[in-house]
Amino acid sequence: MDGNLNALTTVFTEFYYWVTVVFMFLIHVGFCMYEVGASRHRNHMHTLMKNIMIIPLVTVTFFFFGWWIYWSFPNFPFFGGLNHDAGSANLPWSQNMATNLSDRITGVFWAAFLLFSWTAASIVSGAVIERIRSSALWVHAVMIGSVFWIIDAAWGWHAEGWMVKYLGYHDAYASGVIHAVAGGYALGVIMVLGPRIGKFAADGTPRDIPPHNPWMLTIGIFLIYTGFWGFYAACNIPAISPDGIGGLLTGETWTATNIYLAPTSLSAITFNFLMSMSGGLMAAYLVSKGDAFWTFSGGLAGIITASAGNDLYHPIQAMLVGAVGVVIVYKLHYWVERTFKLDDAVGAVAVHGYSGIVGLILAGFLLWGAPSSPYDGYATVNPVGQTIGAVIMFGVLGWLPGFLISKIQAAAGVLRIPVEVELQGLDYAEHHAYEDAKAAIIEADKAALTGSSRVPAE
Repeated sequence: MDGNLNALTTVFTEFYYWVTVVFMFLIHVGFCMYEVGASRHRNHMHTLMKNIMIIPLVTVTFFFFGWWIYWSFPNFPFFGGLNHDAGSANLPWSQNMATNLSDRITGVFWAAFLLFSWTAASIVSGAVIERIRSSALWVHAVMIGSVFWIIDAAWGWHAEGWMVKYLGYHDAYASGVIHAVAGGYALGVIMVLGPRIGKFAADGTPRDIPPHNPWMLTIGIFLIYTGFWGFYAACNIPAISPDGIGGLLTGETWTATNIYLAPTSLSAITFNFLMSMSGGLMAAYLVSKGDAFWTFSGGLAGIITASAGNDLYHPIQAMLVGAVGVVIVYKLHYWVERTFKLDDAVGAVAVHGYSGIVGLILAGFLLWGAPSSPYDGYATVNPVGQTIGAVIMFGVLGWLPGFLISKIQAAAGVLRIPVEVELQGLDYAEHHAYEDAKAAIIEADKAALTGSSRVPAE
């Protein structure tokens, strides 16, 4: 760091990303609470355990190869080879990936992307509760968290990404880069996994399986909102000098930028985050006729729909995009459920996947002709590029690998739990020591009440 101004900027940027990562941790807490609230009592410990183990598995694999993929793959394989120079600087044995007082940014920037990886894995986790083997889910968590979502980030977020350059792909706050890819992946898994026992009647009519704990579910979704707000900040670069990036920004004033280096501010994205959330909440309330859980999830779907263009929308535009997206997503969810008999336990495919697709396509029309990047020679935002991008995110990098890996797991007999375990509950099958200890204490209490066991004197 040469000079006090550069030192101050570096320390500020380090602190900025560190704070966003702490906020984003709340997304994972929210997913845990939401899934436990949505699942039945006999599966709580299993639901928590599969989500907790996502953290170390995705963190370690993202350290060893996920981060390298982001820097090596922007143009691989369609428009060039691997970027070995950028990739080698982010390998596990690089000096950037260890304690290094001359580089205070790589660690916190890596962590911000890592938290996106946890989110992608948790989205898949919610769709498959109460019938997937833990080991099968953890394989999917690593694949979506440390391979497929980070490939789409390299293609659609990286400054050199081929989708940004040649398609004019624009996805500032990750309608597609996180949400469409994870929703598509979840769809591929549940198509092979099958529905929970009792989800559909003999004539194919779907049944509602109500949440075990509505309070926990509600607090969980609001923690996800809070973490998502931090996620928005993490998608920005907090302070850049025009000179610092080769004069690509006009003027002499330092500014924050989005991930494509277009000027923005925390104030601007705060307007749009809250307006798109409000549009989604109101539309979900109306279209679901006051269904509480769809209303809560509608706010999240509204934000996700508007996220692709929330750096450039007017706040009223963000509200309308969020509202329109939720109506489409709600209708699509029930059409898919009834037509194909698919059981998406928490509506993850709809809220994340369908919202992401709709958001990308709407942004193509609403931002038609806007620059996708300040670099010369890049395609402008357009409907065709955004639609192709939606297909790549949801279908090619999301649905396809989720479906194929699940097929392999199903053929090997390691995807779904046996029927008797599903009826008994996963908590006893995989955590019987905990359940046995509870049963022993209950028996001891009963024995004390009947006098068949000595009660300790006070």
